Amino acid sequence: MPVPTLTNPVRVQSPSTSPATDPILSARNVFKTYRLDRVEVPVLKGASIEVPAGAWVAILGASGSGKSTLMHLLGGLDRPDRDKGEVHFDGRMLSSMSASELDRYRNVSVGFVFQFYHLLPELSVIENALIPAMVLHGRLGFSRRRAELTAHADALLKSFGLGHRLTHRPAQLSGGERQRVAIARALVNDPPVLLADEPTGNLDRHTGEAILDLITRHRAETGRTLVMVTHDPEVAGRADRIVRLEDGRVAG
Repeated sequence: MPVPTLTNPVRVQSPSTSPATDPILSARNVFKTYRLDRVEVPVLKGASIEVPAGAWVAILGASGSGKSTLMHLLGGLDRPDRDKGEVHFDGRMLSSMSASELDRYRNVSVGFVFQFYHLLPELSVIENALIPAMVLHGRLGFSRRRAELTAHADALLKSFGLGHRLTHRPAQLSGGERQRVAIARALVNDPPVLLADEPTGNLDRHTGEAILDLITRHRAETGRTLVMVTHDPEVAGRADRIVRLEDGRVAG
């Protein structure tokens, strides 16, 4: 059952009506080097990727290939090396955004799901799911829209099979249930893009398949763009397109 969207969608901007060939999200010839003590460690070495609106793109690669780093750049969690590549969302370069615009981009235009759930243990399931909405609207704004926002989070969680867990704490949930909460949290602001980094990597095979089924069904219902990082060819095989990373470069 499709989850109803908010009455007034909250986004930095809606995807443009540009031709279908224009990607909603892209990285162009990006390099990323980290410094460990006095040693420079190159991770990305000129990687490029284009993600069409509504597509499911899997970034496949072994550990250390740079796939998580590439996703962090796409999500604005990190920046490419200076003057070495660009990341664009809906035609705008992330490096041209102010700090506040970049914060809104990370809060509203993209949703993040990670291998580890990063739920706050003192909050209930529905409170955890509402965190991005609280950040977006602030204390007063959230108070004014509390009923609407809570109803939206409630519907999202129920569509993920968590209607009986809304008041439970993360410690009372299974791993699969915690990941469902994390996915709901990533989607609560209705972002046009979902970025998922090894979302089944901390789960057993059966539970992981259930999470992938949930993501697949949700995407089919909403048409949301999905970028998923994985080391598992079977997981990547569900995507519309596979981008393979090897040693910091796109291999195919």
